Amino acid sequence: MNNAALLPIAPEVILLAGALIVILLLVLLDRPYREGGIVAMAALAAAAVASVLQWQALGDGADNLYFSAQGVPVPRLPMVVMDHYSAFAGVVIFVVSMLGLAVAWRLVLTLGARSAEFLTLVLLAVAGLHMMTASANMIMLFIGLETASIALYVLAGFTRERANADEAAVKYFLLGSLASVVFVYGAALLFAATGSTAFYGAGSMREFLAENIVAEPAILLLAMGLVIVGMSFKVTAAPFHQWAPDVYQGAPSGIVGLMAAGVKIAGFAALGRILFSALPSQIDDWAPALAIIAGASMIIGTVLAAVQDDVKRILAYSGVAHAGYILMAFVAGNEGIGSMWFYVTTYALTVIGVFAVVAVVSGSRSGSSPLAEWSGLSSRAPVLAWVMLIMLLALAGIPFTTGFVAKVTVFTAATDAGYLWLMILALVTTIVGLYVYFRLAAVMFLEGPAGVEEVVVPPTTALVLAVAAVTTVLLGLLPWPLLDLAREALPL
Repeated sequence: MNNAALLPIAPEVILLAGALIVILLLVLLDRPYREGGIVAMAALAAAAVASVLQWQALGDGADNLYFSAQGVPVPRLPMVVMDHYSAFAGVVIFVVSMLGLAVAWRLVLTLGARSAEFLTLVLLAVAGLHMMTASANMIMLFIGLETASIALYVLAGFTRERANADEAAVKYFLLGSLASVVFVYGAALLFAATGSTAFYGAGSMREFLAENIVAEPAILLLAMGLVIVGMSFKVTAAPFHQWAPDVYQGAPSGIVGLMAAGVKIAGFAALGRILFSALPSQIDDWAPALAIIAGASMIIGTVLAAVQDDVKRILAYSGVAHAGYILMAFVAGNEGIGSMWFYVTTYALTVIGVFAVVAVVSGSRSGSSPLAEWSGLSSRAPVLAWVMLIMLLALAGIPFTTGFVAKVTVFTAATDAGYLWLMILALVTTIVGLYVYFRLAAVMFLEGPAGVEEVVVPPTTALVLAVAAVTTVLLGLLPWPLLDLAREALPL
């Protein structure tokens, strides 16, 4: 395999090599906890560098080549594609994963010999997430989806110290398996309607739909609907979000941030790859459906978040609402891709920061995080409370934060596409959502301390919090560099 053929799959190769080394360390060393974590972090960093090299290779004028299962350029039925879309996704996924693993560092150190299994699952999950974004074929996308999903099912109940941890893993597995079945059925019907599973090249779905009239349009419509439903589950869009609150609450706090952010990035990127690359000619069919799902997500997520008494459940339903905001960018077609990427990137960084605070307040191995634990946090840990406030302001969409810029971009994209009603609904739910976030802020700053015990912030978590807070403010004030990059991250 030549260098040109290796570069598109370099991130996956690096992550798999890192997973193997972590397992070997378990065999060779008596206490491989810290060393395994360093290897895993190095593998994620190297994968991020590989994604940057992909971007630079494309920017230097290299051809956008498709790669078959044999790893050579082919004009027909490609399996993997290297473009700015996958390269941008790779950088975001790997950087966010590094931050998420830094938050989970204390959890890794307390797992003992099981830390090697934990780190291996993290690397496999991240490899699967990136493969979803670089897939040029429904088959390859499904392989990446299942690789990530199976690893995340195990991570959700990894500690097994609480009943709700096992419950979270089982619910995630059962509902995730159902969503995968729905997705596969949709992919099969797409093949039945178009005669292909490839997104690009001769004989692809894109080419067939551009050159032919589908004889059985009902099959194609059903296929697109099932694929959208399957991916909506992964990104926690309503009404396919039921798993998220229980899984977030039951999973170890140290890993929930990585699960929430990573799946959002890869899920939306994969959905965009399918819709923008394989089915762009059918936008008049799938855009209205996404608009309805977006509206339902914003309403259900905001209303249910307002009545929760557990911070992790609040954030889960908040994620449902934000999935709706992100879907607003999809209805604009190619013009909304830059807005989607900016929103997904900044939201992922914010979510990592928020769950880092949760891991500190409630413990990295804990499940639930009741509001009572947050009472008077500003008195016990002022810096931590102020960092959390910055994250909450961003989630609420307050000016001078990334959340405000992200919302403006998706609102504009939806309005320009003719979905004024969706933008108005988004404004209303944003205003109502202020109660959700200011309610938690009031508990931290206006109520008396829940206890006198000192809140200790691990050094790795402190670094993550600093990165999240600085980027939230800096990109809120100067968003144009990231916006310009995001607008270049277009799929082929």
